[in-house]
Amino acid sequence: MEKRIYPQPIESVSTPEPYARQSFTDAGEAVDALKALYDRNTSFLRDSFDKLGEGVDQQRRYRAFYPEVGVSTSSYTQIDTRLSYGHMAAPGHYSTTITRPDLFDSYLTEQLRLLMRNHGVPVTVGESETPIPLHFAFLEGTHVDAGVADRIQRPLRDLFDVPDLNATDDHIANGTYEPMPGEPMPLAPFTAQRIDYSLHRLSHYTATSPNHFQNFVLFTNYQFYIDEFCVLARELMAKGGDGYEAFIEPGNVITRTGETMPHEGSTLTRMPQMPAYHLTKPGHGGITMVNIGVGPSNAKTITDHIAVLRPHAWLMLGHCAGLRNTQALGDYVLAHAYVREDHVLDDDLPVWVPIPALAEIQVAVQEAVAEVTGLSGYDLKRIMRTGTVATIDNRNWELRDQRGPVQRLSQSRAIALDMESATIAANGFRFRVPYGTLLCVSDKPLHGELKLPGMATEFYKRQVSQHLTIGIRAMEKLAEMPAERLHSRKLRSFSETAFL
Repeated sequence: MEKRIYPQPIESVSTPEPYARQSFTDAGEAVDALKALYDRNTSFLRDSFDKLGEGVDQQRRYRAFYPEVGVSTSSYTQIDTRLSYGHMAAPGHYSTTITRPDLFDSYLTEQLRLLMRNHGVPVTVGESETPIPLHFAFLEGTHVDAGVADRIQRPLRDLFDVPDLNATDDHIANGTYEPMPGEPMPLAPFTAQRIDYSLHRLSHYTATSPNHFQNFVLFTNYQFYIDEFCVLARELMAKGGDGYEAFIEPGNVITRTGETMPHEGSTLTRMPQMPAYHLTKPGHGGITMVNIGVGPSNAKTITDHIAVLRPHAWLMLGHCAGLRNTQALGDYVLAHAYVREDHVLDDDLPVWVPIPALAEIQVAVQEAVAEVTGLSGYDLKRIMRTGTVATIDNRNWELRDQRGPVQRLSQSRAIALDMESATIAANGFRFRVPYGTLLCVSDKPLHGELKLPGMATEFYKRQVSQHLTIGIRAMEKLAEMPAERLHSRKLRSFSETAFL
């Protein structure tokens, strides 16, 4: 029998020079320190990997740690409670690991500024005890030559830390995290490794860089809406942008203001699972639109990942089944409540948790409908109905015994049925991202009213453009609001992280 030769155990660990923890009273300086520390530690891992591929000694392990920001308070002093974030609920020490401080520059600066202002205490920056996985240390878009890995004789996990899914979870956001005695309390809803995981998933699912995502996100379940969004965006760019700076498509294809054709990026030959498109403004103040496809699983997947970017609002624009005989094809449904039969979030957010309508979103959407359609007051009721939307996980529910679903729909007073809206709203509630839903009735299966051939094409051509225009106008209205008004206290529990 062939004798196996096992590599010798690794006993030495190579790390960057120890980083002395520093205290800051200026938020900008603290974020600059986080950037410098993050860049140093990720560069160390990348350089070590390159040297291993060149034949350097493989008898040591290479490790670097995520930066960490911490803050302590010993006072119960009452702060300005009108703001839903930016303050700590009780005395103690709070901390969070940090990744990609370049991407989160403005977010981190604002969160730290509020903490310093509200509590009158400095923040500290240092190294955490959480290793940075090698996979997350590579610069975005990096191509690793397979030949390099072939020249490394030991398993990669022997030499570097790799993503640990056992420690990548949503316990903090779900409100189920319990610190061990002596551990700091969480300062932010997501840890660095959880954020890194989602940033990589976003690139995979949408074929665009996380850098391009904007703070106002539209979701749709139909390509028709994306096609219309692209037409509108290109027209805007050709005409000067009207406040938008660029239009970015999958493959990071960029058309800038004043251009009629893109001059950056690579046009894709095959679209990703959930392609994203971005109309950008300074400070990520523009609009991102994502075609999530059909079903609650996709809806949960994409919102799980976009949530780490801490957007200011997301809105579902899609088609639905109208459940009332008084509805007509093309009517709008503004959701004010949800029946959750999607089931994909049952383990994270029990179905008994109510998902409330958010006044700021509802008012913005209703005003946008009125402006675009030219209708107002009582006349608006002719084309838009506010009510309960039910989301189901079985597209062909009509083919089963209908008595159960129909009875539940009737008892809940549901006026529309789809497969995504309640999932997106529930994940917005779970991750404290303001959410809303405006659907368009495309058929009425309970009343035998389906679109006939030809009718469907004409319906989409006529209705999609108006529906999308309403969604964009609603998002522009929300963007005009102060962030503290949009991120209201309705989405915060009695035990919250200080970071938004």
